[in-house]
Amino acid sequence: MFRPLVAAALSLLALGASAQVPKHAPGTICFTPRLWCWAQPPGQPGGACSCPTPYGRAEGTLG
Repeated sequence: MFRPLVAAALSLLALGASAQVPKHAPGTICFTPRLWCWAQPPGQPGGACSCPTPYGRAEGTLG
């Protein structure tokens, strides 16, 4: 009983705050410290971008 709980907890810790990102062309995804979104518009990787959130826009970097 204890081992499955430990395994589940460790797997959740391994995920952390990172989300799985789909395959994409460079510069089409905006990465912020907490989330990612499709870049609107896409641009040069490393450029500035932002993602909409319920609390306003979150600044990020194109990747």
